[in-house]
Amino acid sequence: MRILVWHVHGGWMDAFVRGPHEYLVPTTPARDGWGLGRGGRDWPDSVIEIDPADVADAEVDVVVLQRTEELEEARRLLGGRSVPTVFVEHNAPRVDVPSSLHPMRDRDDLVIAHVTHWNALMWDCGTTRTTVIEHGVVDPGPLYTGELERFGVVINEPVRRGRVVGTDLLPRFAEVAPVDLWGMGTERLPELGFGDRVVALGDVPADPMHAALAQRRAYVHPNRWTSLGLSLIESMHMAMPVLVLATTDAARTVPAEAGAIATDVEELVRASRTLLEDPEEARRRGAVAREAALARHALGRYLGDWDDLLDDAVARGARREHAASAALEGSLR
Repeated sequence: MRILVWHVHGGWMDAFVRGPHEYLVPTTPARDGWGLGRGGRDWPDSVIEIDPADVADAEVDVVVLQRTEELEEARRLLGGRSVPTVFVEHNAPRVDVPSSLHPMRDRDDLVIAHVTHWNALMWDCGTTRTTVIEHGVVDPGPLYTGELERFGVVINEPVRRGRVVGTDLLPRFAEVAPVDLWGMGTERLPELGFGDRVVALGDVPADPMHAALAQRRAYVHPNRWTSLGLSLIESMHMAMPVLVLATTDAARTVPAEAGAIATDVEELVRASRTLLEDPEEARRRGAVAREAALARHALGRYLGDWDDLLDDAVARGARREHAASAALEGSLR
């Protein structure tokens, strides 16, 4: 199958492009949000960069969208061709929850694939067909050593996103041990005046970041209101114990024995002290975390779910085209 998809969410794409398909990724000289291409990532050769001008003549079996604006752009690039379409909803609604109206609601020309059951529950999609494909990740392996008495966090744009991702909570964990923070936009962290126990380490490629993160005693996931973070799932795969706010869909993935999960931040801080003082207990909880992540977020399960959805989208598209052709033929008789 040949899939047209933009490189928007790099972590999600890392898993998505491991399937048995060809992935046509629009690429421009500017390498911007509408033409990032592979973006320097180590993806399979089946991920093919394509000039947007060449999409009209390319064989495309299905379009996978991640931004609302892509719907019109895909139609333009495809020259008006009707191609089966899946819209991936990465985010939980932010306004008027739980009555938020999804921008792709009440449509019969696409399916919405939510990445968590929480998102599916909170978005009002009207009559649009929906499904849930929970995250899968490429397993980095059980890298955890926990040798450093420090905590690790991965948050993109921690200053701009602020309370949504729980940036304000980091100093509470830093009272127990220094907190090392990776991610895009972390260079702005000094603006918050957290002091030298919350350390910004920048946007680092996955492999060296995973190795460094696995040296920290525990992973902190302070997100108040986002979809389930891929960095959390990756940390669990690495057999790290995790300290997680019990919000959105976190409770579906994180058992209490994997570290700690609570809406009481002080409870998480107390658990962080336990993990800091007892490395053996930290390793035990990390093993539980890895087992849970492999059971729910394995790459094979994820790709199988996507194959089923793509096959169904193409089959439905073919039936729709056949029905339209039959109706046109009937009107001409």
